[in-house]
Amino acid sequence: MKQLRTCALALAASLGVSAGASAGEISDNVVRVGVLNDISGIFQDTNGMGSVEAARMAAEDFNGGGKGIKVEIVYADHQNKADVGSAITRKWLDVDKVDAVVDVPNSAVGLTVNELLRNSRMTFLASSTASSDLTGKACSPNTIQWVNDAWATGNTTAAAMMGRGGKDWYFITVNYALGQGIEAEATNYIEKHGGKVLGSAKHPLGTTDFASFLLQAQGSKAKVIGLANAGGDTINAVKQASEFGIQQGGQSLVAFLLFINDIHGMGLKAAQGLQLLEAFYWDMDDDTRAFAKRFAARPGMDGKMPSGNQAGVYASTLAYLNAVAATGSDDAKDVVPQMKTVKGKDKLFGDTMIRADGRVVHPMYLFEVKKPEESKYPYDYYRLVSTIPAEQAFRPIAEGGCALVK
Repeated sequence: MKQLRTCALALAASLGVSAGASAGEISDNVVRVGVLNDISGIFQDTNGMGSVEAARMAAEDFNGGGKGIKVEIVYADHQNKADVGSAITRKWLDVDKVDAVVDVPNSAVGLTVNELLRNSRMTFLASSTASSDLTGKACSPNTIQWVNDAWATGNTTAAAMMGRGGKDWYFITVNYALGQGIEAEATNYIEKHGGKVLGSAKHPLGTTDFASFLLQAQGSKAKVIGLANAGGDTINAVKQASEFGIQQGGQSLVAFLLFINDIHGMGLKAAQGLQLLEAFYWDMDDDTRAFAKRFAARPGMDGKMPSGNQAGVYASTLAYLNAVAATGSDDAKDVVPQMKTVKGKDKLFGDTMIRADGRVVHPMYLFEVKKPEESKYPYDYYRLVSTIPAEQAFRPIAEGGCALVK
């Protein structure tokens, strides 16, 4: 396990903790937020140290919540291994007195953390865990799920593509919980709405050679090739699809879980024409641009724009800290119910509310990647195709099977 690294942000330290957040309510007089993600693997660009900086930004903007509340940000690398993520989280819970875990890309790790923290005093801010089970059969009173999930990714993307004539599909799917969940949700929607799934090819996490999978997809003659994977896997698949001329041959390529950092990594020449669903784009409006420019100027970011996952870390961490200030407690049994009362406009995600099952609902967007000649400045990569309202973008609360809403 990589050595746990800690960075403390002692905000308004000289003020201590006010009567509204007394020592008996704020454990150790400090609110500790642990960023748990992939710092060295396939999600290091979309999460990694960028997520840590996003959490630091949230702590700085919280600035004690008007009550002199101290905040520390710690972080660790789960290495995309559920046992590693579990060991880190257990140490944070039992030894290091961490109060909330945020980020956690990789559904297997996220589901493990979700169970470990159930009914503990820690809050799980699953801003990057895409499994829909977090607001379904595995829902927990300790968990808030931000940004995206497999239901939204599968159903909303399939609906948007079918609305543009994409009736026949072939999937290239990473063979673990994330990919399987996305393919299952998309398939369910496609078949219910008169479309067909002509085939599916499964690949392991971290695949570098997609040639055989792409040739199968190309040979299927499916109108849409759906990439139900993420990070480096999607980047490799898109680059190799460009080499095979798949889109030039009349097939559409859609990425279910891709971010601006991935587009930057593969380049517009390879990514042009790609369809993808996002919850956040740095260039949407003045608020997102202001946040992105601050993020890009942070240490180690070197001008990089934030991904939707990194924006989710910021938004969920700040929402959590605001709930701590409102309740005077960092215990999940107090903080999570308070978070669920908040409804309004989030500067990064638009009109937002948190449901009883812990799902944060907000608009989603279908984008098409621009051609190289259409991009006017760095990270000017997306053209908005359609906006999916929040009430359509996520699974209806009654259909999730979550005991919290019964």
